[in-house]
Amino acid sequence: MEIIKYPGREEWSSLIKRPALDVTTLFDTVRTVLDEVREQGDIAVKAYEEKFDKVQLSSLQVSEEEMREADALVAEDLKQAIRTAKANIEKFHASQRFEGKKVETTPGVTCWQKAVAIEKVGLYIPGGTAPLFSTVLMLAVPARIAGCKEIVLCTPPNREGKVHPAILFAAEVAGVSKIFKAGGIQAIAAMAYGTESVPKVYKIFGPGNQYVTAAKQLVSLKEVAIDMPAGPSEVEVIADETANPDFIAADFLSQAEHGVDSQAILVTSSETIVKPVARAIQEQLDRLPRKEITEKSLAHSRIIVLKDSREVVDFTNQYAPEHLIIQTSDYTAIAERIENAGSVFMGPYTPESAGDYASGTNHTLPTNGYAKAYSGVNLDSFIKKITFQEITSDGIRALGSTIQTMAANEQLDAHRNAVTIRLNTI
Repeated sequence: MEIIKYPGREEWSSLIKRPALDVTTLFDTVRTVLDEVREQGDIAVKAYEEKFDKVQLSSLQVSEEEMREADALVAEDLKQAIRTAKANIEKFHASQRFEGKKVETTPGVTCWQKAVAIEKVGLYIPGGTAPLFSTVLMLAVPARIAGCKEIVLCTPPNREGKVHPAILFAAEVAGVSKIFKAGGIQAIAAMAYGTESVPKVYKIFGPGNQYVTAAKQLVSLKEVAIDMPAGPSEVEVIADETANPDFIAADFLSQAEHGVDSQAILVTSSETIVKPVARAIQEQLDRLPRKEITEKSLAHSRIIVLKDSREVVDFTNQYAPEHLIIQTSDYTAIAERIENAGSVFMGPYTPESAGDYASGTNHTLPTNGYAKAYSGVNLDSFIKKITFQEITSDGIRALGSTIQTMAANEQLDAHRNAVTIRLNTI
């Protein structure tokens, strides 16, 4: 793991680079799969499941029998943990409900907004090296609160044609409408275009590998909306000499074990903590079952020492981390100065894993610097806002000349006439 001490600001642009893959090189492969699923539907999805997931499927949809079987296979302590996490996620996201109010902008001119749920949403849950049943809760719970009528979930099956039982249990608890055995590009294509089995949705959510990311980007150009641009997961830790090195190391490794392209960075103005943190990382790493994956991630992780807290905050806002953990004596003051971050974890007893699972906040967050412009998934992600306006005769009389003047100066005479013809009747 690289340790960089007191870099000049001119070096920061290179230090904030992520180990992100360029998905443009994958687009030809991805387009081929997208096109075949669009043209052939279920047949193409099943063919690609056989090719990529090494399984022959007679049916894509998870059956009621499989749901009952999954329920019996999930241990009771995990069921209770999922229910607790679901309740906290529900409580936090329900607090985000939009309350529109009518505003009279001019006497007789009233405007307002109404929040309406996106009717059909698609959730993608990766298979990969870990069953992300927590992501099912993070996406399906706010979708259900928002009032989405159809919540479709796609996730790759194992070689026996089964979906991990915890994913199915979480989907049941969270209120998913339909679950399908499909992974990768073919799953994104099925939800974007619709097949004989999989309904076409209006917006697709969820993480995935570089092929899923490329597929989401391509279908979002024309067919459907997507949650946000995605890249490998990342964490930044801000710490000072009061921080516990073991805590920092644990946070580093919990991020690094996500995948070989994940990134963790420590930014500090206290050089004295560098060696204790590096030593604690190595000690904890040796005890991890996912050590091989984690080591590869640590290869492009780094510790950066800056000269003062102002530089630490400035660097952080330039890096715009997906997850930001602040373990300093003045963590509240530091947090108030953060402008670009997906989710912030404040104080020594707030690990990133709390937000990943059960505190109530959402773990589907902008990566790769997109926190400068994007929010993480929240209730608003599943709704659209329609504006309304109502104008009385007094209102059009008061506002009419303004509209006429602006329309005339844009040389749009029909626009002007739409007002004039009304004013002539009053």
